[in-house]
Amino acid sequence: MQAFPLLALCRRLALVAAGCVALSGTATAQSAGSLRGRVVLERDANPVSEAVVTIIELRRSAITDQDGAYRFDDVPPGDYHAFVHLDRVPDVVQRVMVSGATTLDFVLKLRVETEQVTTTATLREETTRDVIQSSIVVNSFDLAERAPVSLGDALEREVGVAKRSFGPGTGRPVIRGFDGDRVLVTQDGLTTGSIGFQSGDHAEIIDLQSVERLEVVKGPATLLYGSASVGGVVNAVTGNEELHPGLQGFATAFGGTGNALGGGSGGVKYGRGPWMVFANGGGQRAGDYRTPLGVVENSFARSGNATGGGGYYGAKGFFNFTYSYASQNYGVPPIPDDAAAEQSERRWQASASTRPKGGEPGELVRLNPRRHGFRFTVGARNLNAFFTDAQAQLQYNRYRHDEINIEENKVETAFRNDTFAYRIFADHRRVGRLQGTLGFSGFYRDYSTRGDEALTPATTQTNFAFFGLEKASFERVTLQFGGRVERNAYAPTGARGRSFTGFSGGVGLRVGLIENTVFTASYTHAYRAPALEELYNFGPHPGTFLFEIGDPDLKRELTNGFEVNLRHQSRRTRASAGFYYYDIRSFVFPALTGEFEDGLPVGVFSQGDARFLGMEAQLDVNLHPSLWLYSQLDYTNAELKTGLPLPRIPPLRARVALEGTFKGLRLMPELLMANRQERVFTLEEPTAGYAVVNVVGSYAITTPHMAHVFSVTGFNLGDRLYRNHLSFIKAFAPEIGRGVRLSYTMRFF
Repeated sequence: MQAFPLLALCRRLALVAAGCVALSGTATAQSAGSLRGRVVLERDANPVSEAVVTIIELRRSAITDQDGAYRFDDVPPGDYHAFVHLDRVPDVVQRVMVSGATTLDFVLKLRVETEQVTTTATLREETTRDVIQSSIVVNSFDLAERAPVSLGDALEREVGVAKRSFGPGTGRPVIRGFDGDRVLVTQDGLTTGSIGFQSGDHAEIIDLQSVERLEVVKGPATLLYGSASVGGVVNAVTGNEELHPGLQGFATAFGGTGNALGGGSGGVKYGRGPWMVFANGGGQRAGDYRTPLGVVENSFARSGNATGGGGYYGAKGFFNFTYSYASQNYGVPPIPDDAAAEQSERRWQASASTRPKGGEPGELVRLNPRRHGFRFTVGARNLNAFFTDAQAQLQYNRYRHDEINIEENKVETAFRNDTFAYRIFADHRRVGRLQGTLGFSGFYRDYSTRGDEALTPATTQTNFAFFGLEKASFERVTLQFGGRVERNAYAPTGARGRSFTGFSGGVGLRVGLIENTVFTASYTHAYRAPALEELYNFGPHPGTFLFEIGDPDLKRELTNGFEVNLRHQSRRTRASAGFYYYDIRSFVFPALTGEFEDGLPVGVFSQGDARFLGMEAQLDVNLHPSLWLYSQLDYTNAELKTGLPLPRIPPLRARVALEGTFKGLRLMPELLMANRQERVFTLEEPTAGYAVVNVVGSYAITTPHMAHVFSVTGFNLGDRLYRNHLSFIKAFAPEIGRGVRLSYTMRFF
């Protein structure tokens, strides 16, 4: 009896919906406008052909012709964000109100002066000003200028991001004090298969000179990536999964003093119709680096890489395939025999008596990680169905690395880590004001070690998750909410297996205030399963200077995070200020027992409640059409709720820079500062504050189809002796001294 009223109600709702769609279609047909314009390159206003112009809200793209002109027809009236993209050139974003025939021109610049476009936070293109999550984008020109040896080097100047290291080749990002398994490093959204999160002396194996940009999403609001990203995500975007018409390419060469740096890379892409092929490769070397106290022995680093692939990018469907190979070879600085003179007796017992890679002080060890990667992506778009776009991403990584005694040429420990990761997701059509993404993801990991540092039994790990992220847009307010249900399972050989299932969810709010100013606030409840090493490690681990004892009975971590931000972005001012607070229940950390085994302090992985709080601020002001002032400040305070500070938390840091430009010439002196860090974990050494002066100069030459950038960087010009508080070996290996770095970058399009 109740079915008939329900059926009648459904019919009425269907008629109403059909009427709304019909009226909407009529209105659109009657009032549709157009958007057209030109894209030119800075300085000489040369037209840029085969650039991609995209209207973000409509997800429609157009390609510029030989005169740099583009055109969109049948554009519904409204307020939009449009951006132009050219391979390895910073995006330019502009707002436009479309009403009738509308014109919008773009000027591409080699330096970033406005907000950038990011896809990591939501899998959708959004500007860094409008995205609710705190995000950073570092483009390829900046990476070429910095010539970083490691991923940590590439990002340590960014607000809220510091560098953990065990020597130059091992630098890894620390986001707001979070490290290890709480910071996920990906390439094009999926795991790289490396094990940099497991140990301080393990590197992230990413080719920094060949990526188009690095995107960083800070905080636990990373529902799309899983429990290993509660601190944030660092995503290397290659640009190989987007169609680039015509022939485009790049070449970079660099060299420097202070560490005998040298290297280069290059690549090409060729698109014809819906097809595209691409290839790139390169390498670099750095010798032992010099400090004001002398050369740090065995601090060299080498790397090499190659990538190739191709794909089809049709109007309704696309696919691509990529093969990549990357390798590194770097040394771990040994503890010098005379280091005891720099330590108090108690500190020396806890730190200087440790043996890097299981050897006595002075032993030389090198690591040689290498990875084969196979990636396949397939998708459909512009579908006339509930799901308008869908995509499947598959990634297989074959990772190996050996830890080798240089003097004996003997492999002391061998690591194997094979991973298969996948993610399948789809965007659904707008339902009322709701628009979003639904999907599932997972990975399979086969991990084993043999040798002196075989701390963990051979283990297979599986992960599976469902996720969804929705956004509701109003005139001045955007509401974003989503959730993720995830299961992690470990199956170790000869030990008890564990599985964890948890829910992560969050809600975010973005409110437009006065013109060019937005306020964002978010709350996230995040779950993290204990990492493999936290559950099962047992034995001496010189990579962390501890004798580690895992606990297979550990519970999952639960984080409740709150964050607020105020952002302003205009032609002459860019400003942001934010505050965050994370309350973490059952936080996993190595509790020191006061005992020693094999000369190392015993650390038992235990759990306690913790809290992280901090602030970040940036202010960039255009003092003159050719003069910008940049400034930033960040601070993190993290401790167990017993009052014990957590290990390797960055101190208060600041950066001030002045950038002047004249035609193609650019000059930027900068001052990097860090406060003394006295809030330290048990047996951890405090570090003094410092101020370091750098100067960057560059000159750009542009032609209709080519751009050349020559740059010179003078770093640590005062030859200041300073130490990175997040370095495992800061007691005997301070940071690099005075040096000069030269680079040349060429882009053709």
